[in-house]
Amino acid sequence: MGVVNVTPDSFSDGGQSFTPQAAVAHGLALLEQGADIVDVGGESTRPGAARPPVEEELRRVLPVVRELAAAGAVVSVDTMRAEVAALALDVGARLINDVSGGLADPAMLPLMAQAGTPYVVMHWRGHAAGMQANAAYGDVVTDVVDELRRRVEAALQAGIHPGCLIVDPGLGFAKTPEHNWELLGRLGEVREQLGHPLLVGASRKSFLGRLLADPATGQERPAGLRDAATAAVSVLAAAQGVWCLRAHDVASTLDAVRVTARWGVEAAAQAQRLLR
Repeated sequence: MGVVNVTPDSFSDGGQSFTPQAAVAHGLALLEQGADIVDVGGESTRPGAARPPVEEELRRVLPVVRELAAAGAVVSVDTMRAEVAALALDVGARLINDVSGGLADPAMLPLMAQAGTPYVVMHWRGHAAGMQANAAYGDVVTDVVDELRRRVEAALQAGIHPGCLIVDPGLGFAKTPEHNWELLGRLGEVREQLGHPLLVGASRKSFLGRLLADPATGQERPAGLRDAATAAVSVLAAAQGVWCLRAHDVASTLDAVRVTARWGVEAAAQAQRLLR
């Protein structure tokens, strides 16, 4: 899943694809890199970000979705608003990626039940402006799984087909770096307990920047220089059975996953030879 941020303030690439023309060009470039899905978002969800009015989110997103869908792209829309989701589906979006898991807008779950399209339910504990104040857990994996399970149950009760649901543990959303690493190390457990395909978005996030901080100054690695780390995380996540990886730089992540998959094929063949 390639990321197209049609925003002026996203943490990694805010402003780079802010015009519809630039966003469409970026989405087409991600497809050329090998993206299966292009995820278009008009609201930054970085910690501390302010929400745009719904009219502004629509202005940012709809022209981009329309053009990318017309070009043959499978378009996902990253939104917490049912109004945005409905209009995006009308112009060609085929998946809704809701970082609030239906908590931000009570109209979202009924809309998705009616639409019958894939829907990503992410673990969420509040809007970006104050979410990091909620980063307190007993066991983070147990708590995230329990809270996601409640959102899945709400989605099913609203009439969403079980086969349409995808879950996301919400790396970086009301999570400390330690929480993120714990979740990554136990992704297989998250997937098995929830029983739905798993989407993971670790790309360029600050916990990677902190891990790779300059040892002399303590300054975090800049977001644009975290793609190798993103690829490493993506490979390890894929090995735990993740369904989809959300990435800013599709090419490096796809290369890393392909190499690891080929390595796994050879390792399995070698094991079979040894058993003969």
